Amino acid sequence: MKLIRTNSENKDFINLVKLLDFDLAERDGNEHTFFAKYNKIDDIKYVVIAYQKEKAIGCGAIKAFDKNTMEIKRMYTSFNHRGKGIASRILSELENWTTELYCDKCILETGIKQPEAIGLYLKNGYLLIPNYGQYIEIKNSKCFKKRL
Repeated sequence: MKLIRTNSENKDFINLVKLLDFDLAERDGNEHTFFAKYNKIDDIKYVVIAYQKEKAIGCGAIKAFDKNTMEIKRMYTSFNHRGKGIASRILSELENWTTELYCDKCILETGIKQPEAIGLYLKNGYLLIPNYGQYIEIKNSKCFKKRL
């Protein structure tokens, strides 16, 4: 497996995000429209894609939240490649990129209907924090932070 750094114009990233959005629409049901408006990929400058045998199998992105913090966005691993540590490798690469951009922490939001994601973040040292920003009053959201 290899990781590449790119941006949101990458066609493989766009295709993986379509798969992610399809999965989230099923999980989130009626709430999907609320979450979707905060998950646009226009102008994301920092994207990591995982490839296996030239096929894109996973992705993740970061975007600036404030001057010291990057927000993890659009994490996805294709179904037949889950459970192999790919998401952790993507996450680690995003964290490395965050420090290269002179930021010292990452934050993120995920849903309670995504137990795999919650497990991924806990396993990788993220701590549960109070919901932030647009997620403050959202009962089905869980927010996390990690100091790098």
